[in-house]
Amino acid sequence: MMDNTNDRAVPAEGATQKPLPLSAEMETRVARAVDNFMEGYGCCQSVVAAFADLYGLDDTMAKRLAAGFGGGVGRLRMMCGAVSALVMLAGLDCGQTVGSDRAGKSACYKVVQDLIAQSAAANGSIVCAEILGLKGHEKVHSSYVASARTAEYYKTRPCAAKVESAARIFAQYLERKTEHQAG
Repeated sequence: MMDNTNDRAVPAEGATQKPLPLSAEMETRVARAVDNFMEGYGCCQSVVAAFADLYGLDDTMAKRLAAGFGGGVGRLRMMCGAVSALVMLAGLDCGQTVGSDRAGKSACYKVVQDLIAQSAAANGSIVCAEILGLKGHEKVHSSYVASARTAEYYKTRPCAAKVESAARIFAQYLERKTEHQAG
């Protein structure tokens, strides 16, 4: 489990940060996130589960915690599930645990804003409906009924790429944080 007691945030990264080559461990986590999605898990579940063990969460609990964020939060097509995963993982990594810890809360908010800015820059939006409507993909109407995961589904959705993007953004955050702590 990662210790986040005194290492709340890394220096500001912003949306213009150049991607770093990832370690083999982090590349494996990115691949695991995509594999999770291709197995039928939602965007948020896929990304959170790929990193959950770092924070003492088992795979089942991670997928349960993240389940409701699929389809842009309960399939309402609001904030992309992969982006919601970034928020959840930032909370696990640097979220404050004392209510009066304003500095800790602010540091976590900074990390969240930086991660979201990177996602928006990489993907054109953080809104599920907008992402699904980009580049010719048909917008999906809100419904609580989950889509069947067919070959056609995977051909018409950009979601696997968004899952990979979010996992890569979080992996880069972790590696930058490790470099910052070492240096």
